[in-house]
Amino acid sequence: MVIRYETPIPKVARIVLARPERRNAQDTGLLYALNDAFDRAAHDEEIAVIVLAADGPHFSAGHDLREDDPFGALDRHRTVGTSTGFQRAGAEGLMAREEEIYLGFSERWRNIPKPTIAEVHGKVIAGGLMLVWPCDLIVASEDAEFLDNVVEGGANGVEFFNHPWEFGVRRAKELLFTGGALTAREAERIGMVNRVVPREALTATTLELAERIARMPPFALKLAKLSVNAAQDAQGRPQAIQTAFGLHQLAHSHNMQVHGTVVAPALFRRVGAR
Repeated sequence: MVIRYETPIPKVARIVLARPERRNAQDTGLLYALNDAFDRAAHDEEIAVIVLAADGPHFSAGHDLREDDPFGALDRHRTVGTSTGFQRAGAEGLMAREEEIYLGFSERWRNIPKPTIAEVHGKVIAGGLMLVWPCDLIVASEDAEFLDNVVEGGANGVEFFNHPWEFGVRRAKELLFTGGALTAREAERIGMVNRVVPREALTATTLELAERIARMPPFALKLAKLSVNAAQDAQGRPQAIQTAFGLHQLAHSHNMQVHGTVVAPALFRRVGAR
Protein backbone atom coordinates (compact mmCIF):
# COMPACT_ATOMS: atom_id res chain seq x y z
CA MET A 1 0.00 0.00 0.00
CA VAL A 2 1.67 3.20 -1.18
CA ILE A 3 -1.26 5.51 -0.37
CA ARG A 4 -3.27 5.54 2.84
CA TYR A 5 -6.76 7.08 3.00
CA GLU A 6 -8.03 8.35 6.35
CA THR A 7 -10.99 10.33 7.70
CA PRO A 8 -9.54 11.63 10.98
CA ILE A 9 -12.36 14.11 11.65
CA PRO A 10 -15.81 14.62 10.13
CA LYS A 11 -15.89 16.10 6.61
CA VAL A 12 -12.10 15.82 6.16
CA ALA A 13 -10.21 13.21 4.14
CA ARG A 14 -6.48 12.80 4.81
CA ILE A 15 -4.51 11.17 1.99
CA VAL A 16 -1.05 9.98 3.03
CA LEU A 17 1.93 9.15 0.82
CA ALA A 18 3.07 5.84 2.33
CA ARG A 19 6.32 4.95 0.62
CA PRO A 20 8.80 6.17 3.26
CA GLU A 21 11.50 3.65 2.37
CA ARG A 22 11.85 5.50 -0.96
CA ARG A 23 11.23 8.90 0.64
CA ASN A 24 7.85 8.89 -1.14
CA ALA A 25 9.46 9.01 -4.56
CA GLN A 26 6.73 8.87 -7.19
CA ASP A 27 6.63 5.82 -9.39
CA THR A 28 3.71 5.22 -11.75
CA GLY A 29 1.78 3.10 -9.26
CA LEU A 30 1.97 5.71 -6.51
CA LEU A 31 0.71 8.47 -8.79
CA TYR A 32 -2.28 6.46 -9.98
CA ALA A 33 -3.06 5.40 -6.42
CA LEU A 34 -2.88 9.04 -5.35
CA ASN A 35 -5.17 10.06 -8.20
CA ASP A 36 -7.66 7.36 -7.16
CA ALA A 37 -7.60 8.67 -3.59
CA PHE A 38 -8.19 12.25 -4.75
CA ASP A 39 -11.09 11.01 -6.89
CA ARG A 40 -12.55 9.11 -3.93
CA ALA A 41 -12.47 12.23 -1.74
CA ALA A 42 -13.74 14.50 -4.51
CA HIS A 43 -16.78 12.31 -5.17
CA ASP A 44 -17.64 11.63 -1.52
CA GLU A 45 -20.48 13.97 -0.55
CA GLU A 46 -19.50 13.63 3.11
CA ILE A 47 -16.03 15.10 2.46
CA ALA A 48 -15.60 18.88 2.36
CA VAL A 49 -11.81 19.29 2.62
CA ILE A 50 -8.91 17.11 1.45
CA VAL A 51 -5.52 17.00 3.18
CA LEU A 52 -2.40 15.56 1.52
CA ALA A 53 0.31 14.37 3.94
CA ALA A 54 3.23 11.94 3.94
CA ASP A 55 4.90 9.26 6.06
CA GLY A 56 8.60 9.16 6.83
CA PRO A 57 11.28 11.82 7.26
CA HIS A 58 10.51 13.67 4.01
CA PHE A 59 7.38 14.64 2.12
CA SER A 60 8.66 13.55 -1.30
CA ALA A 61 11.98 13.05 -3.07
CA GLY A 62 10.25 13.63 -6.41
CA HIS A 63 10.00 11.35 -9.45
CA ASP A 64 11.37 7.85 -8.98
CA LEU A 65 14.14 7.80 -11.58
CA ARG A 66 14.93 4.16 -10.84
CA GLU A 67 11.46 2.76 -11.55
CA ASP A 68 11.55 -0.51 -13.50
CA ASP A 69 9.73 -0.35 -16.85
CA PRO A 70 7.94 2.99 -16.30
CA PHE A 71 6.29 2.84 -19.73
CA GLY A 72 5.02 -0.71 -19.26
CA ALA A 73 3.61 0.34 -15.90
CA LEU A 74 1.10 2.57 -17.67
CA ASP A 75 -0.51 -0.53 -19.22
CA ARG A 76 -1.58 -1.66 -15.74
CA HIS A 77 -3.68 1.44 -15.13
CA ARG A 78 -6.76 3.03 -16.64
CA THR A 79 -5.51 6.32 -18.02
CA VAL A 80 -7.53 9.41 -17.14
CA GLY A 81 -6.29 11.98 -19.65
CA THR A 82 -6.48 12.28 -23.41
CA SER A 83 -2.85 11.38 -24.13
CA THR A 84 -2.16 8.22 -26.12
CA GLY A 85 0.82 6.42 -27.62
CA PHE A 86 2.71 5.71 -24.40
CA GLN A 87 4.65 2.86 -26.05
CA ARG A 88 5.63 4.79 -29.17
CA ALA A 89 9.29 5.37 -29.91
CA GLY A 90 11.25 8.52 -29.28
CA ALA A 91 9.93 11.75 -27.82
CA GLU A 92 6.31 10.85 -28.63
CA GLY A 93 5.96 8.13 -26.00
CA LEU A 94 7.81 10.04 -23.31
CA MET A 95 5.79 13.19 -23.88
CA ALA A 96 2.54 11.23 -23.73
CA ARG A 97 3.53 9.63 -20.43
CA GLU A 98 4.47 12.95 -18.85
CA GLU A 99 1.29 14.58 -20.15
CA GLU A 100 -0.67 11.87 -18.37
CA ILE A 101 0.98 11.33 -14.99
CA TYR A 102 2.92 14.55 -14.36
CA LEU A 103 1.44 17.66 -15.95
CA GLY A 104 -1.99 16.07 -16.39
CA PHE A 105 -2.36 14.82 -12.83
CA SER A 106 -1.06 18.04 -11.27
CA GLU A 107 -3.48 20.18 -13.26
CA ARG A 108 -6.33 17.76 -12.50
CA TRP A 109 -5.65 17.92 -8.76
CA ARG A 110 -5.41 21.72 -8.84
CA ASN A 111 -8.95 21.85 -10.17
CA ILE A 112 -10.62 19.49 -7.68
CA PRO A 113 -13.80 21.37 -6.70
CA LYS A 114 -13.03 21.12 -2.97
CA PRO A 115 -10.39 22.87 -0.87
CA THR A 116 -7.13 20.95 -0.58
CA ILE A 117 -4.36 21.41 1.99
CA ALA A 118 -0.79 20.10 1.74
CA GLU A 119 0.62 19.05 5.12
CA VAL A 120 4.35 19.26 4.42
CA HIS A 121 7.47 18.27 6.32
CA GLY A 122 11.08 17.55 5.46
CA LYS A 123 12.31 17.85 1.91
CA VAL A 124 10.09 18.52 -1.10
CA ILE A 125 12.30 17.92 -4.11
CA ALA A 126 11.37 18.76 -7.73
CA GLY A 127 8.53 16.34 -8.57
CA GLY A 128 7.43 16.67 -4.95
CA LEU A 129 6.51 20.27 -5.74
CA MET A 130 4.01 18.92 -8.28
CA LEU A 131 2.13 17.31 -5.39
CA VAL A 132 2.26 20.38 -3.14
CA TRP A 133 1.63 23.20 -5.62
CA PRO A 134 -1.74 21.91 -6.89
CA CYS A 135 -3.08 22.17 -3.32
CA ASP A 136 -4.94 25.33 -2.36
CA LEU A 137 -3.18 25.83 0.97
CA ILE A 138 0.17 24.68 2.38
CA VAL A 139 0.92 24.14 6.06
CA ALA A 140 4.60 23.35 6.60
CA SER A 141 6.71 22.24 9.52
CA GLU A 142 9.75 24.31 10.43
CA ASP A 143 12.08 21.72 8.91
CA ALA A 144 10.45 21.80 5.46
CA GLU A 145 12.57 22.68 2.42
CA PHE A 146 11.47 23.19 -1.18
CA LEU A 147 13.73 22.87 -4.22
CA ASP A 148 13.70 22.10 -7.92
CA ASN A 149 17.11 20.73 -8.96
CA VAL A 150 16.02 19.64 -12.44
CA VAL A 151 18.26 22.18 -14.18
CA GLU A 152 21.15 20.07 -12.85
CA GLY A 153 19.52 17.20 -14.75
CA GLY A 154 19.63 19.16 -17.98
CA ALA A 155 16.03 20.45 -18.11
CA ASN A 156 14.29 23.75 -17.40
CA GLY A 157 12.35 22.63 -14.32
CA VAL A 158 9.61 20.20 -13.36
CA GLU A 159 6.76 19.53 -15.78
CA PHE A 160 4.15 21.48 -13.78
CA PHE A 161 6.05 24.75 -14.24
CA ASN A 162 4.23 26.89 -11.69
CA HIS A 163 7.46 28.47 -10.44
CA PRO A 164 6.79 32.16 -11.32
CA TRP A 165 3.45 32.06 -9.52
CA GLU A 166 4.80 30.25 -6.48
CA PHE A 167 8.24 31.86 -6.04
CA GLY A 168 7.91 35.12 -7.96
CA VAL A 169 9.93 35.74 -11.10
CA ARG A 170 13.28 36.80 -9.59
CA ARG A 171 13.32 34.11 -6.90
CA ALA A 172 12.20 31.47 -9.40
CA LYS A 173 15.19 32.24 -11.62
CA GLU A 174 17.63 32.22 -8.70
CA LEU A 175 16.36 28.91 -7.33
CA LEU A 176 16.34 27.26 -10.75
CA PHE A 177 19.74 28.63 -11.79
CA THR A 178 21.42 27.53 -8.53
CA GLY A 179 19.40 24.45 -7.56
CA GLY A 180 19.01 26.10 -4.17
CA ALA A 181 16.42 25.33 -1.51
CA LEU A 182 13.74 27.53 0.00
CA THR A 183 13.18 27.10 3.74
CA ALA A 184 9.70 26.94 5.22
CA ARG A 185 10.03 30.42 6.72
CA GLU A 186 11.25 31.87 3.41
CA ALA A 187 8.38 30.15 1.60
CA GLU A 188 5.93 31.66 4.10
CA ARG A 189 7.44 35.11 3.64
CA ILE A 190 6.98 35.07 -0.14
CA GLY A 191 3.43 33.70 0.16
CA MET A 192 3.98 30.14 -1.06
CA VAL A 193 3.25 28.65 2.37
CA ASN A 194 0.29 29.69 4.53
CA ARG A 195 1.55 28.62 7.96
CA VAL A 196 4.77 27.29 9.50
CA VAL A 197 4.57 25.33 12.73
CA PRO A 198 6.76 23.01 14.81
CA ARG A 199 6.93 19.47 13.42
CA GLU A 200 5.03 18.03 16.39
CA ALA A 201 2.14 20.44 15.76
CA LEU A 202 1.92 19.94 12.00
CA THR A 203 -0.93 17.43 11.74
CA ALA A 204 -3.02 19.02 14.50
CA THR A 205 -2.65 22.50 12.97
CA THR A 206 -3.55 21.23 9.50
CA LEU A 207 -6.63 19.39 10.74
CA GLU A 208 -7.72 22.41 12.77
CA LEU A 209 -7.53 24.53 9.61
CA ALA A 210 -9.36 21.86 7.59
CA GLU A 211 -12.11 21.62 10.20
CA ARG A 212 -12.60 25.39 10.14
CA ILE A 213 -12.89 25.43 6.35
CA ALA A 214 -15.26 22.44 6.38
CA ARG A 215 -17.85 24.52 8.26
CA MET A 216 -18.28 26.80 5.25
CA PRO A 217 -20.97 26.21 2.59
CA PRO A 218 -19.46 23.70 0.10
CA PHE A 219 -20.82 25.37 -3.03
CA ALA A 220 -19.46 28.75 -1.92
CA LEU A 221 -16.07 27.13 -1.31
CA LYS A 222 -16.16 25.68 -4.83
CA LEU A 223 -17.02 29.07 -6.33
CA ALA A 224 -14.33 30.86 -4.32
CA LYS A 225 -11.72 28.36 -5.51
CA LEU A 226 -12.85 28.72 -9.12
CA SER A 227 -12.67 32.51 -8.82
CA VAL A 228 -9.09 32.59 -7.51
CA ASN A 229 -7.91 29.97 -10.00
CA ALA A 230 -9.53 31.91 -12.84
CA ALA A 231 -7.71 35.07 -11.78
CA GLN A 232 -4.40 33.21 -11.85
CA ASP A 233 -5.17 31.63 -15.21
CA ALA A 234 -6.10 35.03 -16.68
CA GLN A 235 -2.45 36.00 -16.15
CA GLY A 236 -1.49 33.40 -18.76
CA ARG A 237 -0.54 30.53 -16.45
CA PRO A 238 -1.94 27.67 -18.63
CA GLN A 239 -0.16 28.89 -21.76
CA ALA A 240 3.10 29.46 -19.89
CA ILE A 241 2.99 25.98 -18.39
CA GLN A 242 2.33 24.40 -21.78
CA THR A 243 5.28 26.28 -23.27
CA ALA A 244 7.56 25.21 -20.42
CA PHE A 245 6.32 21.62 -20.76
CA GLY A 246 7.26 21.64 -24.46
CA LEU A 247 10.72 22.95 -23.57
CA HIS A 248 11.01 20.21 -20.96
CA GLN A 249 10.40 17.63 -23.70
CA LEU A 250 13.05 19.31 -25.87
CA ALA A 251 15.48 18.95 -22.95
CA HIS A 252 14.69 15.24 -22.64
CA SER A 253 15.34 14.75 -26.36
CA HIS A 254 18.61 16.69 -26.15
CA ASN A 255 19.78 14.69 -23.14
CA MET A 256 18.97 11.44 -24.91
CA GLN A 257 21.02 12.48 -27.93
CA VAL A 258 23.97 13.73 -25.88
CA HIS A 259 23.96 11.43 -22.83
CA GLY A 260 21.85 8.46 -23.90
CA THR A 261 19.35 9.11 -21.11
CA VAL A 262 16.50 11.59 -20.70
CA VAL A 263 18.08 13.04 -17.54
CA ALA A 264 21.67 14.25 -17.44
CA PRO A 265 23.95 11.80 -15.57
CA ALA A 266 24.93 14.41 -12.95
CA LEU A 267 21.50 14.13 -11.35
CA PHE A 268 21.62 10.34 -11.35
CA ARG A 269 24.96 10.41 -9.56
CA ARG A 270 23.73 12.74 -6.84
CA VAL A 271 20.25 11.40 -6.12
CA GLY A 272 18.19 8.34 -7.01
CA ALA A 273 14.96 10.29 -7.40
CA ARG A 274 14.03 13.83 -8.16
